[in-house]
Amino acid sequence: MESAKHAGDAAVAVSKAYGIETMFTLSGGHVFPLYDGAVHEDMRILDVRHEQSAVFAAEATARLTRKPGLAVLTAGPGITNGVSGVATAHFNGSPLVVMGGRAPQSRWGSGALQELDHPPLLEPITKLAFTATGPDSIGQDVEMAFRTAIAPHRGPVFIDFAMDHLFSPSPAHAADTQTPSPLEPDPDDVAAIARLIGEAERPVLVLGSDVWMDRAEEAARDFAEAWKLPVVLNGQGRGILPSGHELLVTRARGQAFGEADLVIVVGTPLDFRLGYGWFGGKNGASLARVVHIVDAPSQLATHMQPAASAAGDLSVVFWSLGTACGEADIKPARYAPWTARLADTAAAAVAADADLLAADSDPIHPMRVYGELAKVLADDAVVIGDGGDFVSYAGKYVEPKQPGNWLDPGPYGCLGTGLGYSIAARLARPSSQVVLLLGDGAAGFSLMDVDSLVRHGLPVVIICGNNGIWGLEKHPMQMLYGYDVAAELRPQTRYDQVVAALGGGGELVTRPSEIGPALRRAFDSGVPYMVNIATDPQIAYPRNTTGV
Repeated sequence: MESAKHAGDAAVAVSKAYGIETMFTLSGGHVFPLYDGAVHEDMRILDVRHEQSAVFAAEATARLTRKPGLAVLTAGPGITNGVSGVATAHFNGSPLVVMGGRAPQSRWGSGALQELDHPPLLEPITKLAFTATGPDSIGQDVEMAFRTAIAPHRGPVFIDFAMDHLFSPSPAHAADTQTPSPLEPDPDDVAAIARLIGEAERPVLVLGSDVWMDRAEEAARDFAEAWKLPVVLNGQGRGILPSGHELLVTRARGQAFGEADLVIVVGTPLDFRLGYGWFGGKNGASLARVVHIVDAPSQLATHMQPAASAAGDLSVVFWSLGTACGEADIKPARYAPWTARLADTAAAAVAADADLLAADSDPIHPMRVYGELAKVLADDAVVIGDGGDFVSYAGKYVEPKQPGNWLDPGPYGCLGTGLGYSIAARLARPSSQVVLLLGDGAAGFSLMDVDSLVRHGLPVVIICGNNGIWGLEKHPMQMLYGYDVAAELRPQTRYDQVVAALGGGGELVTRPSEIGPALRRAFDSGVPYMVNIATDPQIAYPRNTTGV
């Protein structure tokens, strides 16, 4: 064994070998050796005001950079405060390692401060949750954590360290960061999918977050363009085909899913966002056949039986499927009228939005916010959504020009992600605009972490849709019961003044004509800046699903 460094040094050295540049944390004595290791290894330490923001920042780092993220949490409440962030990473398939402190092993069972056996709490929402075995093997244990997190299907791993072990001498560990060979799809599975495409008259291709996370965005776009398939984008798949692309029919999603005879879903679960995998059946159409393509067999749908499926490295799947389509002599002309019809529907939907995107109504219609934002948003802007109805509008009206530039909480739907995601986005994309779209309800979960943005010099534009209600709950309760409870917030609360008090800037906007100038001031400010926009509480987002 080599010598005499403490275990915190060993853990951080292995983390750095796996590409970790920033340790997200909230200070705690149980993990001091990890901080000391970060100082020795010249790793950035970014401390926040709530552990949830540390985990969300690490998760967003993974989603933006497609490398693992690292959060370090102190024992007990430090770890339980981070659980929602770990659950979000689990549902998003984000490669994340969370390192936790733990009461000293030498005191275990005697009631030490914050003594809690953490792994059983984390096991249901991680790929692996375990306690490091001892100071001599911490390097190997940390390497196992990272290798597990990045292996398909990616996801979070939790490892905690007994405090006395972490302070103890530990040998250096030479990490083997070689990536595993890509998983090849079964050729028979690929051939079966090609046959279904050849038989289809109304196909739709759905590209989800794992297409981006698996670095398959170019292969996906090439495949869609080669076979002229109409495309609907989902989650972080947004931007794989840029706004305005002739095959992008996300705005005709209802017709596409309702009338399709074949839906090919790639890189996302067949969950509530996609009608649980049931398509077709509208306007006289039969139920559609469904194809499910994923990056690992564990992700294949089990609640319904697709007509065909494949699992493997998604770039390899697209390349193989393109070859199989060529061998099957597929003729895109067969479904060209369908593609054209969807394109017409999408164009009509865009045209129909023009009036509301420019609406001068008082109170402000939330769509006007997105009409003004579109005028100042750069092609490489990172847009983050954290909220209910207000962010649902963003999902519909903000169409990224490039892949990898959209972040929302994903299928777990956890509020409070926004400030942590913003911290990560500013670090990962230092030259891009970073815009956080924040509901006034969501603001209550994490707004104090504006202080973290200010302390670490991370300018972000925050647009708060302030309608003074929990809109996602108030309107459905009114519809169900004729009344609502627990759904009111204070109208026009000055969240912008909170941002200013924490060292940023901001202003309240109450008239439509003020939105554009306020946004320009925000982008020019060079500080965390909130444009707090009072929107009409009577307007409910016209959603098609409640997720249940």
